[in-house]
Amino acid sequence: MLNNFIRFFLENKLVAYLLLLLFVGWGLVTAPFDFGLEGLPRDPVAVDAIPDIGENQQIVFTKWMGRSPQDVEDQISYPLTTALLGIPGVKSIRSNSMFGFSSIYIIFNDDIEFYWSRSRILEKLNSLPANTLPEGVQPTLGPDATALGQIYWYTLEGRDQEGRPTGGWDLHELRSIQDFYVRYGLSSAEGVSEVASIGGYVKEYQVDVDPDAMKANNITLEEVMKAIKGSNIDVGAQTIEINLAEYFVRGLGYVERVEDIEKSVIKTNDNVPLRIGDVARVNIGPATRRGILDKSGAEAVGGVVVARYGANPLEVIRNVKAKIAEIEPGLPSKTLSDGTVSQVEVVPFYDRTQLINETIGTLEEALTLEVLITIIVVILMLLNLKSSLLISSTLPVAVLMCFIAMRYFGVDANIVALSGIAIAIGTMVDMGIVLTESMVKRIEDAPPGESLLTSIYEATVEVASAVITAVATTVISFIPVFTMQAAEGKLFRPLAFTKTFALVSSIIVAITIIPPLAHTVFSFRTKNKAVTYAANGLAFIAGLILAIAYQPFLGSILAVVGLAGLLNAWMQRFSSQRGIQLLSWITNIVYALIVGWLLATVWMPLGVNQSSFTNFLFVVTLAGGLIGLFYLVIYFYEHILRFLLRFKILFLLLVSFIVYQGYVIFQGTGEEFMPSLNEGSFLLMPTSMPHSGMQENIKNLRLLDMSVTAIPEVESVVGKAGRVTSALDPAPM
Repeated sequence: MLNNFIRFFLENKLVAYLLLLLFVGWGLVTAPFDFGLEGLPRDPVAVDAIPDIGENQQIVFTKWMGRSPQDVEDQISYPLTTALLGIPGVKSIRSNSMFGFSSIYIIFNDDIEFYWSRSRILEKLNSLPANTLPEGVQPTLGPDATALGQIYWYTLEGRDQEGRPTGGWDLHELRSIQDFYVRYGLSSAEGVSEVASIGGYVKEYQVDVDPDAMKANNITLEEVMKAIKGSNIDVGAQTIEINLAEYFVRGLGYVERVEDIEKSVIKTNDNVPLRIGDVARVNIGPATRRGILDKSGAEAVGGVVVARYGANPLEVIRNVKAKIAEIEPGLPSKTLSDGTVSQVEVVPFYDRTQLINETIGTLEEALTLEVLITIIVVILMLLNLKSSLLISSTLPVAVLMCFIAMRYFGVDANIVALSGIAIAIGTMVDMGIVLTESMVKRIEDAPPGESLLTSIYEATVEVASAVITAVATTVISFIPVFTMQAAEGKLFRPLAFTKTFALVSSIIVAITIIPPLAHTVFSFRTKNKAVTYAANGLAFIAGLILAIAYQPFLGSILAVVGLAGLLNAWMQRFSSQRGIQLLSWITNIVYALIVGWLLATVWMPLGVNQSSFTNFLFVVTLAGGLIGLFYLVIYFYEHILRFLLRFKILFLLLVSFIVYQGYVIFQGTGEEFMPSLNEGSFLLMPTSMPHSGMQENIKNLRLLDMSVTAIPEVESVVGKAGRVTSALDPAPM
């Protein structure tokens, strides 16, 4: 059956090429790389820097302002915890009772769907028996996100037209802008679960009662509270018809200024109304703060954008940035005393885009280097440029097919998942090399009269079973990884998936794409010498023009290729077979040097501080030394094998010693669960005494930020004490 499959695609190359176009087009649509192709629809794989290995968790958040942790535990956390235990699929429940709020973490089994669990929690909360919670307390379900969803942090700052900080804005002004303009605008971005605020002062109406006045008028505190609640409301009173026109009757009572509260009536004594202003002072002041934000030693106002569960973090950040660009022109500005115009701007201090792009760039760089190294190795080992181009061109196709599988199997692209592709690239290249080398050898040794199609078919059939068996053993060996559970399963299963996808994709490419491509490439020969001279001459002239006018490097490559083609055609006409073979060696070495230069400019192994030529010399020395070593092994392999067979015991003792040393070294190797990433930032988490007050924390935070800012290499420092207004942040003050 496999042989028939191979023959079908060889005899129907159009089907193979259409399949190739399908894989390439579909892969470009789903690839996490942004190729900048206008008009191409995009449905990319979700990309993040690190895998989300957290529990399948939902949060029930309940505010009870001013109450102690013990009261919150007894009257909020405990009743809710016991009531929520009966939800289907719950693995465990944890609670955290703090001053003024309760956080209950409901851990579900991993097979429970995320939004299904949220609906079950809401059903349970809506069916709580009466008096389960204190009066006025309403539990809420946390955002549909995980703690890893905090992808974008920012501050609001006043800046001039050159982008320099200007100041001139009070903390309560910035907080009002954040709460009533920026937060609403960013919340409307696609993929955003919530936008939480921190820092500054939240404005509120504050009523300071006078106990003596209350006692003199026989008014209780409950009556004052009832009057305040009743004053801030509009009421409707049906309609009234006057002169054949209908009018709505409304009682307007929404509070818009301090006087509206002061004139609210508490009760009447002897037909004399007693107003709130008679027994209390009403003013606008800051609400109690449980979160502080500091930037370089000065208090700031900011927020955090949380991505929705299952959303593509990279796409969400792009949507947020687009929304910021949309709302920033509408942010307020003011003219300062020195005439400077200060415009409020959204200034990010944590943006996961850079880390995500570096994660994607890791695979992109690995793929590029692998292709270039493959070309060099195949050119020098097989002395066949067509074979090297054939192998290297099919490698990106297999990677694109892997992205297609990742997109529709729900595997996100992160540093661990992409590592699976990077690990598999070597095996993917090996399959192409084995198939192509088999074809080249078969074509060279083909009996007289055998067609090129038959030679390629026989060469493919000869090694196809062995290649598939080798890949199958690798895929099967990863079955234990697929069975991992909990955090280790969430971390390593994506790696097993991506490596399996990559290997299976490479098998499909090797069986369906490489043979038809090889038949087309190897049959592309012209017997017309004039056409050969003209094509190579045009390539040489075009390369010279390109090198002089536009791109020196690319032009030089094209000129060298054209010149090599001219020399090869000339040598075939006038020289002996040995001369032609020598020219072939020289031509392939020149091609390898050109690719080596490309490899050096992309890789820069000695660093960007060294010149491109120095890096090129290093690459040539390294690659030449390794390939030369391989040639020596090939040349002396028979002698080496005879020697080892003669001294089998001595050789096996050496191997056993090496294995033992490896085992000893492995025992002392350090262990780390999560891969370390260089984000270019550090997280410092100092801890203060539990009883330290707000001002003490502000002083310590400012001192730490100013001290770190003084370090010359530090670009910016932002500190946080307490929590943002989100259920995802339970940090105490």
